[in-house]
Amino acid sequence: MRILLVSFLTLLVSAVTARNTTIPKHVNICVYGGTSAGVIAAYSAARLGKTVILVEPGNRLGGLTSGGLGFTDIGNKYAISGLALDFYRKTGAHYGRFEQWIFEPSVAEQLFKNYIKAAAVPVVYNFQLKDVKKKNNKITGIVIEPSNGTNGKPVYLEADVFIDCSYEGDLMAKAGVSYRIGREANSEYNETYNGVQLMNKHQFPDGIDPYKIPGNAASGLLWGISDAALAATGSPDRKVQAYNYRICLTSDPANRIPITRPTGYDSTKFELLLRYIQQGAVNNIRSVLKLDLMPNHKTDINNNGPFSTDMIGWSDDFPEAGYSKRKQLLMELELYNKSLLYFLGHDNRVPATIRAQMLEWGYPKDEYIENHHWTPQAYIRESRRMTGAYVMTQHNCQGGETVSDGVGIAAYTMDSHNCQRIVIEKNGIKMVKNEGDVEIGGFPPYPISYRSITPREKECSNLLVPVCLSASHIAYGSIRMEPVFMVLAQSAAVAAAQAIHENKPVQQVDVTALQEQLKKDPLLDGTPPDIIVDDADTRQVQFSGDWKRQTQRSYGPSMMLTTSPAATATFKLPITAAGSYDIYMYLPRVDNAAKEIKITVFDGTQTSDRLVHTEAVKVLGQTSGEWHFIGNYQLKNGQQPFLQLAAGGSNGAVAADALLLQQKRAR
Repeated sequence: MRILLVSFLTLLVSAVTARNTTIPKHVNICVYGGTSAGVIAAYSAARLGKTVILVEPGNRLGGLTSGGLGFTDIGNKYAISGLALDFYRKTGAHYGRFEQWIFEPSVAEQLFKNYIKAAAVPVVYNFQLKDVKKKNNKITGIVIEPSNGTNGKPVYLEADVFIDCSYEGDLMAKAGVSYRIGREANSEYNETYNGVQLMNKHQFPDGIDPYKIPGNAASGLLWGISDAALAATGSPDRKVQAYNYRICLTSDPANRIPITRPTGYDSTKFELLLRYIQQGAVNNIRSVLKLDLMPNHKTDINNNGPFSTDMIGWSDDFPEAGYSKRKQLLMELELYNKSLLYFLGHDNRVPATIRAQMLEWGYPKDEYIENHHWTPQAYIRESRRMTGAYVMTQHNCQGGETVSDGVGIAAYTMDSHNCQRIVIEKNGIKMVKNEGDVEIGGFPPYPISYRSITPREKECSNLLVPVCLSASHIAYGSIRMEPVFMVLAQSAAVAAAQAIHENKPVQQVDVTALQEQLKKDPLLDGTPPDIIVDDADTRQVQFSGDWKRQTQRSYGPSMMLTTSPAATATFKLPITAAGSYDIYMYLPRVDNAAKEIKITVFDGTQTSDRLVHTEAVKVLGQTSGEWHFIGNYQLKNGQQPFLQLAAGGSNGAVAADALLLQQKRAR
């Protein structure tokens, strides 16, 4: 039966992806949205033996992960598990490393295609949602229609369970599920960082005049500035944090296409940027663009500073806009981002140093070839947010409230980009300010409730929503990271399969069984899970000498630090079966780190020593550290094997953080 199913899916995937001519009438699981989450959900469902189809309104897989966000927002690697972690390890393998969190868009896209091919998942490209059919509280089917301007007919598709992996939550909304747009009042969930917030990050300095003619209000406001009054701190509204594009450029002359003046270019949109540059004496491109370097001379450019790639105030209408309106809005956003790049490189009013730096970059010939070398995926940071069976809030992020039904972990700062650009008066002077940016961190990883990816049962009993999940605005700002979406998507697919198998609403699946399945079979192919030994596990780790606990920049909740050459940390290696194991040690970024760490490994029979030269370990991207390969060992079930570390005779700080063991299977 399994062979027949795989054969059917293999034939189906080739037909559907080629011309969208063969779309099945019914599948077990329908995934809407070919984002990174959508790919992982569809792959997971297929691996679990379910018939599945992935519907993608565009013609590219991977969403933002393959659309320019190569400088991954991690927060803490401890939070990333299962197939999401597998993706970053496959990325690492491509670049010759154990795992890697910075990568080129084309590399990510190919990896997502590989998942689809490996599981023979049929993908319907260039079809968007037209309608949702329901009977009582259950979706019976969806109507999809061509999204690429062709005159193809709508298609009706039935499924037992649906998973909405779109950034916009369109399936969720058309299914009649409750959702929110914008910011709740602080008082609604007793939070402190929700609602209106006028803070000092990505903010204009005092005194920048907002008017076309400085000092003359009658001349009108400069482009991009709203005439709205500043509401009270913490008050609610329907404003949406700013979107942008994560821009991939290259400095390689052989691969570089010059940035030319885009059609519709209007330099008056950047008058406010010029005033910021002049007042702040800005002479470096990185003060305007967050220019993170990717492999092969490429970039992931994000917003930076008070005036950058974020089109502040533009995104409010996007979540509930129709398809044609969204296309218009996205064209405006693309024009704005392309115009900014051209302006910085060519307008003579921009300091010569910035212009010269900008001209070092151009569009890459080998990226986004089908889209004129520009990413087709806008950074939809936040759209609709489901109001589900459980709402994640600031209290979850900061540890004031903890759930027991976690099916994923978040670890990122509570992060909201600016929502509006307004005029305020300070000391009798009118000036421009951005409002809405919040960046509050400093808390450990925390679990995300299964109930937050399920609607209320009375609203819909066969839908899961791992992207536009149920969270307050400020909590969503912490959860909304691509790796976390992938983790939640895998959990959603496993839950969907369980609900189908047991003929239950998704709200009634056995979450304990779901958690156990995710833990025991993280890759859904029988690969043994990693064995993690963390410094916080007092049963497995013993410290001798002077150590101090630190909760920042660690793997997981903490790490231990020492500067004493006599101090040791002994990690028991809790294997359940003798065999060949690769051992990795997590090396976090540490101030004044020792140049060498002495490692002693006892495999159950004999000991061996080695030195780790910390200067040779390269920490890449937005991460606290890297897994360093210690070696392959034949561990035995006799006496307890262990790894002990100490300073290697050199001065400096030594961290004892975590170990990772991977059992090597016989081939």
